[in-house]
Amino acid sequence: MIVIPAIDLRAGKCVRLVQGKLSEETVFSDQPVEMAVTWEALGAPMLHLVDLDGAFAGEPRNLEVVQEIVRSINIPVQLGGGIRTVKAVSKLLEMGVSRVILGTAAIVKPRLVEEAVKEFGEQIVVGIDAKDGLVAIEGWESTVEKTTVELAQEMELLGVQRVVFTDTRRDGLMKGPNLDSTRELALAVKMKIIASGGVSCLDDIRALKQLEPLGVEGVVMGKALYTGAVRLEDALAVARE
Repeated sequence: MIVIPAIDLRAGKCVRLVQGKLSEETVFSDQPVEMAVTWEALGAPMLHLVDLDGAFAGEPRNLEVVQEIVRSINIPVQLGGGIRTVKAVSKLLEMGVSRVILGTAAIVKPRLVEEAVKEFGEQIVVGIDAKDGLVAIEGWESTVEKTTVELAQEMELLGVQRVVFTDTRRDGLMKGPNLDSTRELALAVKMKIIASGGVSCLDDIRALKQLEPLGVEGVVMGKALYTGAVRLEDALAVARE
């Protein structure tokens, strides 16, 4: 299992939100590039970037910072947030981003996902964000009448091979990941799954690792790392057990 530190970008800073609420923002660093370099130095195999401004605006907004991060590290970067055109996908990949995560687009523009997958293959990842079992979109501000499993199955038919699954009710609260929903999703599709949201301790990683045979290949960690509740070195060691 791989452990992927998250860097959430807002106004050029590294922040964390609680359940995606802008009103509950904590700034952990005003130097996200330095943060990225630090995570790489500590052994991170990959970084998970989220353009929060982009997620709410519907188009990427932190491209300069993303570009600087990509240039400053040697590990792969996956990025999501406001990416809703093939042109935007292509631009990010040309910048050196390794994987582009499509979230809201998977609901409102499924043809975009299909086209992107045909052109870029495994570099396209779908972000499935759950709120009470339903799919949350547009920066988690609203939901649609579609379950996460239904969306995942639709995306699998379009050729998507990997999803990042986030339970928005757990994100930023450090109350543990939603293991039941993650297991349900893993059993419903053959895609690889990266779990996100709520990880608070090493036992959470061990619990997710039990789902590895079902296709859960990694976990995104944010607040637990930034608050010091979990050291990245320890998380990586548990993931390798």
